Amino acid sequence: MQPPPFAEILPSGSVVTEVVPRSGGSLHTVHEVRRAGADPLIVKQYADRWRAQQRKEVHVYRLAAGVAGVPQVVHADDERATTVLTLIRGKPMWEHELEPAAVRAAYRRMGEFLAALHRISLPAYGHLTTEIVDPVADNVTYVRRIFARQLDEFLAAGGRRDLHDAVARRVAADEEAYAACTGAVLCHNDLHEGNVLIDDEGTVAGFIDVENAVAADPMTDLAKTLQFDPEESPEKRAALFEGYGPLPPYGPERIALYRLYHALELWTWFTSIGETARLPGLVNSLLRA
Repeated sequence: MQPPPFAEILPSGSVVTEVVPRSGGSLHTVHEVRRAGADPLIVKQYADRWRAQQRKEVHVYRLAAGVAGVPQVVHADDERATTVLTLIRGKPMWEHELEPAAVRAAYRRMGEFLAALHRISLPAYGHLTTEIVDPVADNVTYVRRIFARQLDEFLAAGGRRDLHDAVARRVAADEEAYAACTGAVLCHNDLHEGNVLIDDEGTVAGFIDVENAVAADPMTDLAKTLQFDPEESPEKRAALFEGYGPLPPYGPERIALYRLYHALELWTWFTSIGETARLPGLVNSLLRA
């Protein structure tokens, strides 16, 4: 993939002084474009097969434009599958060696970020692209649907039948809890330490990677952040909840249920890529069902 034609997509008058490759991935290449007398920008160019993901990213960042710490879309070129974003300075949290107080502060800020994001209401539940795909009006229908699909994928990947059946029973038994969610919101659905940028002073600079965003119960976001912590740190959990603020009705019960969903999802994903180190911990999570 060739670097994008920066001069044609940058703001008028931009004088490029340096182009620095940044970490990307299988979906896109990323460059930091430094400019004379202006803030640097991030330019992301997606592979042709991932053009839909580029359009989703633009849509979600624009939905979240009023949330502090989110990159702003400067320009989106659908023809070139290229997006220009404001630069958030910093490195992923997991690349820093932070003092315990800084870790707690980061998790409080993560909670504040999720609370702000969850004030963005969406009209239905469902997978998010530039619209809500196969939308459903109520959380009961949505939760049944996503668990049924994920449980099927878990079995197909070689997951244990007894765990499958236990989780299915838990979904049926907890309907009163997830029925308490009365409206879908914008959920990041991937808020872990790799997507939290920390600056040189050790404080949170911002949040990235909205490619998994969904329209769902806000408690699914808290559940996924907790599920990504293999150490089950009570300090991180307390700080996250402190930043988030009061939970809604049946909040703890909904979080516990969605953690099972994320454990199924992560077990299936890690199995598919041959990453076995975290599988025992995820099985332990599923045993709680």
